[in-house]
Amino acid sequence: MALLLAASVFKAYDIRGTVPEQLNPEFAYLLGRALAARAKKQNITTIVTGYDGRTSSPALSESLQQGINDEGVNTINLGQVPTPLVYFVAYSRNIGTAVAITGSHNPPQYNGFKMMIGGKALYGNEVVQLRDEMQALEAIPLAGNKGSRENLDIIPEYIQRICSDVKLARPLKIAIDCGNGVGGNVAPALFRQLGCEVDELFCEVDGSFPNHHPDPADPHNLEDLIKHVQNSDCELGLAFDGDADRLGVVTKTGTIIWPDRQLILFARDVLARCPGETIIYDVKCSRHVAEGIARAGGKPLMWQTGHSLIKAKLAETGAPLAGEMSGHIFFKERWYGFDDGLYTGARLLEILSRHDNPSDILNAIPQDISTPELKLEMQEGQPHALIKTLQEQARFTTAREINTIDGVRAEYEDGFGLARASNTTPVVVLRFEAENPVALARIQDEFRQVFATHAPDAKLPF
Repeated sequence: MALLLAASVFKAYDIRGTVPEQLNPEFAYLLGRALAARAKKQNITTIVTGYDGRTSSPALSESLQQGINDEGVNTINLGQVPTPLVYFVAYSRNIGTAVAITGSHNPPQYNGFKMMIGGKALYGNEVVQLRDEMQALEAIPLAGNKGSRENLDIIPEYIQRICSDVKLARPLKIAIDCGNGVGGNVAPALFRQLGCEVDELFCEVDGSFPNHHPDPADPHNLEDLIKHVQNSDCELGLAFDGDADRLGVVTKTGTIIWPDRQLILFARDVLARCPGETIIYDVKCSRHVAEGIARAGGKPLMWQTGHSLIKAKLAETGAPLAGEMSGHIFFKERWYGFDDGLYTGARLLEILSRHDNPSDILNAIPQDISTPELKLEMQEGQPHALIKTLQEQARFTTAREINTIDGVRAEYEDGFGLARASNTTPVVVLRFEAENPVALARIQDEFRQVFATHAPDAKLPF
């Protein structure tokens, strides 16, 4: 049984692992029982479920629901839908408890479970403790009363809800690339109903991902979309990850508009209606995000990376908007405060439709020279220990400010450097940004000296 419940699949924000070695129908069944047992303690009677386009997802979904029902809790089964639609039902119907079965942007042999109970995403120990609860349940007989199951086709209602809220000033011609992820079930219909002319790339759901990986954070995965937008009359391109909770954006000139730059545009728009409000962004974002929020009259709040952590901070502060570098954008203003790449795309088009040339607006959003996420690979347990040492002992002599909310972020007059421990894999994630190449090199040199002092054997990726 220990193999079935591999400790490594219980991650910081969700459950994730390979199928069938780590995740399989037996695992899903026990997880269903454990989540139902937790729900009952909070007097929750119903759990919403849905799954992505991976070949393993239908069987995992069936077993998960069986476990929930056998433990005496009802399920609303949405079938194959993007993760945001699972959240949509949980929030819009005040159910607050849901499980999305998705491997997100991981390779085809992976799958996973994103979970929320009582309106809160499970993270940290709440995920880790599920393993003990699942193992304990094996020896406990089933409850007498079984839960019921309701099948719900939510896609028309979801599209209608967005179209009742988001209005385009003019029709746009766009290309969308779903990377054969589950977003293909919804995105083409949604954007056509908003009034767009849509060119579809890889919108057929196929869990083997035959064209490219559904991860818009990797520039290589946007090459097909860039080529199409540049060689057609499309005004811009939108790309979605495997479960459509993240958005990628490319302009007519072939520029990728990374999520932190998107957030600046959204902040300006939201703050026009919510003056003086707090906007949350994660530690990996450009320093231009804080400047852009402040310039638009808002209060910038830097927070820890991780969609569950950002959601918790959003609920605590009542902020109308939050976002992180990975591409999770959370609209509380006019929406429900969960990460939704499809809705984010709609809000982007609403802003851009007011202009004759959307690419000019996107390209004008401020940016510095920056590195992608650089990964220093280490042994399990080492990254967090190293970061703790850096937080307590490292000296960044030319930095004007050190932020230790999540790792170490050294702020300079002309840029920043970041080192933080990943919560999902044993790596230290590094990111650098500066006004010019000279400043970038100087900041990286200071980080090299710090690592030479505190981790002399580290093979730095920069």
